[in-house]
Amino acid sequence: MIHFGTGGWRAVIADEFTKANLRLLTAGLCSLMDKEGHAGAELCVGYDRRFLAKESAHWIAEVLAGYGYHTLMVNRSSPTPLVMYVVKTHQMPYGMMVTASHNPAVYNGVKVFAAGGRDADRTVTDRIEAEIAQINESEIRSIDYDEAIRLGFVREDNPSNDYIDSILALIDTDAIKKARLKIALDPMYGVSQTSLRTILMTCRCDLEVIHDRHDTLFGGKLPAPNARTLTTLSNYVIDRCCNLGIATDGDADRLGVIDETGSFIHPNTLLVLLYYYLVRYRGWQGPCVRNNSTTHLLDRVAEKFGQQCYEVPVGFKWISAKMTETDAIIGGESSGGLAVRGHISGKDGIYAAALLVEMLAVTEKSISEIYREITDEVGMLVYREADFRMTPARKEELRKLMFEEMLIPSLEHVVRVNREDGVKLYFEDGSWVICRFSGTEPLLRMAAEAESGEQAEAYITAWSSLLNL
Repeated sequence: MIHFGTGGWRAVIADEFTKANLRLLTAGLCSLMDKEGHAGAELCVGYDRRFLAKESAHWIAEVLAGYGYHTLMVNRSSPTPLVMYVVKTHQMPYGMMVTASHNPAVYNGVKVFAAGGRDADRTVTDRIEAEIAQINESEIRSIDYDEAIRLGFVREDNPSNDYIDSILALIDTDAIKKARLKIALDPMYGVSQTSLRTILMTCRCDLEVIHDRHDTLFGGKLPAPNARTLTTLSNYVIDRCCNLGIATDGDADRLGVIDETGSFIHPNTLLVLLYYYLVRYRGWQGPCVRNNSTTHLLDRVAEKFGQQCYEVPVGFKWISAKMTETDAIIGGESSGGLAVRGHISGKDGIYAAALLVEMLAVTEKSISEIYREITDEVGMLVYREADFRMTPARKEELRKLMFEEMLIPSLEHVVRVNREDGVKLYFEDGSWVICRFSGTEPLLRMAAEAESGEQAEAYITAWSSLLNL
């Protein structure tokens, strides 16, 4: 029952997300670590604000202790990037975070991080699943949490100061202090408020925070920072005359942004803005990385600076790996996750937010002004997307149509078809459309980009008509 998707293992609470399955997953990782020669190693385990998250983290630590492994338990709900940072800086072989990220509140899950603080790739997760298949559930070993603390197998700590200091060391705090920016922060009832509040107030920003209480139902909304979920933040930015609105998803690895006019800034735009800023204003040199569902405007910016933009499948592990391989400046995805060279290898909404604030301070321009500067130089592309919910039976039916019958819409000027992750069509004029299954939810996702919104929407309509959606 335990299968890893693009963002770890996620399941509905009390259905597949159960104590028994958490114990199986942890025992599988222990078995893999035994074979890799990590016996007795220490792992970092963290959790966010979801229902049963803290208890689940403790159940994980109990099994780790039962197999002789040590746990550095982050002793309060914390951002996913914090756990990745600890795995990297403490040179741990693995780490685990109890979170379902931006999924609905009925979900919980576990993200596994490998050495260096990277998202565990498909090779690692396949090996964990293979180990799980060999485990007899009745033979799983564990030690009661309090007893594990007494025996020294678990130590509770709060490493957030080190993580926060690492970000402050990477941004231009003096420039931000001089800018005296007014910022509204929406943690979406998640875990970013302490870290971002500390960073922004250290930089003397005038900060106002909404939705910061602990609510396992996330205020009845999806804890994903998008145009639909950030209307309150948008109104707040307008009413309070803020320079910027910042939101993070449930575990703070993704970022959402509202500009000074109250408009939602799509993650595609954010990725382009930060790459442009790092090259044009900071003087960095290097390529960039995006997944196959993210804007090709990034490619145009890279080309303008004599650099290359690399395309990889969806799943941040692919972005992290390609960034390491190519020494890329930045890597990101259209869902709001991005990483910047010199910090952790995974998504970090907190560092991205701090860097965005620095961009406004250093350039002394608004987000809309900087974006207009970019599009004046490289032109504009219009992005559209759509999601379609599926049953397992419908998913199998669509899978056969797309990957066995090789069905594609009858569209003109297609120059290439890529089936590495979904089905992506590339057109002569540089536009594109992709149709793929989500790795985290029961959804069929489509995205398209073209010179006009009508053209991008026509590509999506062609796919949805072909598949009877």
